[in-house]
Amino acid sequence: MLVNLNDVLKDAQKNKYAVGLFNTIDTDLLQAAIEAAEALSSPIIIGTAEILLPYGELSLISPSVVAAAKRAKVPVVVHYDHGLTFARCMEALRCGFSSVMYDGSAADLEDNIAATRSIVKIAHAFGASVEAEIGHVGDTDDESAAPLTTPEEAYHFSTATEVDALAVAIGTAHGVYKSKPKLDIERLKRIRARLDTPLVLHGGSGLTDDDFRRCVENGIAKVNIFTDLTLAATRGFEEGIKDGLNYMKARNRKVDAVREEIMRYIRLFGSAGRA
Repeated sequence: MLVNLNDVLKDAQKNKYAVGLFNTIDTDLLQAAIEAAEALSSPIIIGTAEILLPYGELSLISPSVVAAAKRAKVPVVVHYDHGLTFARCMEALRCGFSSVMYDGSAADLEDNIAATRSIVKIAHAFGASVEAEIGHVGDTDDESAAPLTTPEEAYHFSTATEVDALAVAIGTAHGVYKSKPKLDIERLKRIRARLDTPLVLHGGSGLTDDDFRRCVENGIAKVNIFTDLTLAATRGFEEGIKDGLNYMKARNRKVDAVREEIMRYIRLFGSAGRA
């Protein structure tokens, strides 16, 4: 069933588990994600991000992603992640996405608040939820220190914008880590104590299981995973070709590998059996 973030994250926050966002830029990843969630009776968040549109345009993938969510036996949020422009966020809403993230974290705080607040008003009129980011989750190609989220900024931002979920920067980065990330769990605890808005962890691929457990135990209700899915997909497909399979059977091996990776994360985040 198609739902928004409020339908899954409030319970996750209350009961101290997390719901995974698994980007589904094609029908192979889409199939793997829905099958994994249904197999474990877990809510799930699927969709794409603005940076991924060159690999699957919204107009191309939206019909299949939204239709799959509506058919699913478990709650499925169709989420547009890291929307960098107003126009693209509006396009996602028109395409039927039930949630959008507007990422204005690179802008001045007050400019981020103003832009986010306007998108919240429109998205809520669509019946959709909105995620935003405060502080800045960088990428692993540039390991210089990115500004981390402060509890005071998080509270001010959440109150001023009325966002439904807030991504916080506590030391993670997007991509494949070149060195072990240094997570600031004490900072996460202080942010969680300061506001009630469900918190989101970006840059999850590559963290240890213990890292995830500590983050979820201390307030993270949504975790974004993509890089590890692409690694599993590549590994599954290459193994299939190496074993002499044709394209279609190697493709199924790829789907199997991604499904198993998503199921591993669902179990780790504690959302299995929560649908």
